[in-house]
Amino acid sequence: MKRILMTATYVMAVALSDDLVKAQPVDEPVSKTCREGPRAREIEIQKIEPFKVFDNLYHVGPCYVSAWILTTPQGDIMFDSAQEPFVDKVMDNIKKVGVNLGDIKYIIINHGHVDHAGGAARLQEFTGARVVATPEDWSMIEALNGRPNNRDGGKPNVTPKRDMEVHEGDHLDLGDQHLIIHTAPGHTPGNLFIEGLLLKDGARTYKGIWGGGGAGAPGLEGAKQGVINAQKLIAVRGVQVYLMTHSWQPPDGYPGGGILERAKLLATRKPGDPHPFVDPASWEARAKRSLETAQRVLAQEQAKAAAPK
Repeated sequence: MKRILMTATYVMAVALSDDLVKAQPVDEPVSKTCREGPRAREIEIQKIEPFKVFDNLYHVGPCYVSAWILTTPQGDIMFDSAQEPFVDKVMDNIKKVGVNLGDIKYIIINHGHVDHAGGAARLQEFTGARVVATPEDWSMIEALNGRPNNRDGGKPNVTPKRDMEVHEGDHLDLGDQHLIIHTAPGHTPGNLFIEGLLLKDGARTYKGIWGGGGAGAPGLEGAKQGVINAQKLIAVRGVQVYLMTHSWQPPDGYPGGGILERAKLLATRKPGDPHPFVDPASWEARAKRSLETAQRVLAQEQAKAAAPK
């Protein structure tokens, strides 16, 4: 498998666009500006440069919704696909970090919203990769086809044909990666997260997780599912690295900083310094908080259901 040598610019730094720098409010995290600030829907501020996170993991943009490349000796795995009009930039970023498009074997879609699945058809065309999603969210992806794109001037979405379906507990094995897939319905009917990512930093390895359980759907049954989702999250032991699907998590962000705040720390990291993306304490707190929140919501929904009509 041929790898292209990377220039130092893309190894340890994230370059923000001039438009994003100009848009950046004082004292607001750049990840928040990208995701939910007043200019977050502008096209040019989203076109950030790629950066290396671990020896085998790269962030390839755009700014508000994350696309990641996990490399292995037998081929590479892409997590999420962004949407138009960002796919050309994402493909350019993949090439910049030294990954050949043809080496990407799987494109895994976190859930069936257009910002995660909208670029999958073109990426599949250029890579030949299998597109992976849950059956429930394949239905959502198919329904997007031909509808107006919410970030591309209303042009019709082009989505892939139903390809590889995955279910709770399925494994996806490639090279040195042995991934375990979990479903967490609520945000969408087939929302998923993946445990078991093996991330390399020199001689050290770390255990990563991609995506999140999320809350259940509204109502009593959704609240019950939300508790199940949170229990699945908290059952995953030893998580050291959380790969977010978005750069910023509302309302207050992820403790310790969003993706781009951690990327800035990574750019100035010196030998022996801790890795800013390795943060097991924040993950454990998040998982615990998710379960507590889900249990509280369930209690509220049960009280509503028991109240006299």
